[in-house]
Amino acid sequence: MNSTTVLHKRILSSVLCLLAVLVSVSIWAFPAFALDYNRENLLGRDFSGQVLTDASFTKANLRNSNLSHSDLTGVSFFAANLESANLEGANLTNATLDAARIIKTNLTNAVLTGAFAANAKFDGAIIDGADFTDVLLRQDEQDKLCKVAQGTNPTTGKQTRETLMCR
Repeated sequence: MNSTTVLHKRILSSVLCLLAVLVSVSIWAFPAFALDYNRENLLGRDFSGQVLTDASFTKANLRNSNLSHSDLTGVSFFAANLESANLEGANLTNATLDAARIIKTNLTNAVLTGAFAANAKFDGAIIDGADFTDVLLRQDEQDKLCKVAQGTNPTTGKQTRETLMCR
């Protein structure tokens, strides 16, 4: 090998070592935090299939956004606009949906187990196969959902009407 090749290999080796050290330090010094999308205009954004566990979308505008098949466990959608959003097959376990606009939202086969949805508006929401087990809802919203509830959730095997405790 000539001296130029040896020099290039040493430089490359040094750069790789430095990069490894920087990555190690950044992981230790800057731990990962949940994503913060509070008050953001996310109109029509595609979050489909993503893991967004414990993210915060408080007061965010997610109108016409795609969150289908995403892991939204523990996510805060407090007072968020989810009008016409696609949440098909999403995992919303323990999510906060309080005061959210869930109008004309597609919740087909979504899992909402343990979600907090007091004061949420579900006008025109599609809930076929959605699992509402232990979801805190206002009685008028529950009655509204029971009028259109049908199907069985493919993940939990529970019937939507039963999870809403429809009469």
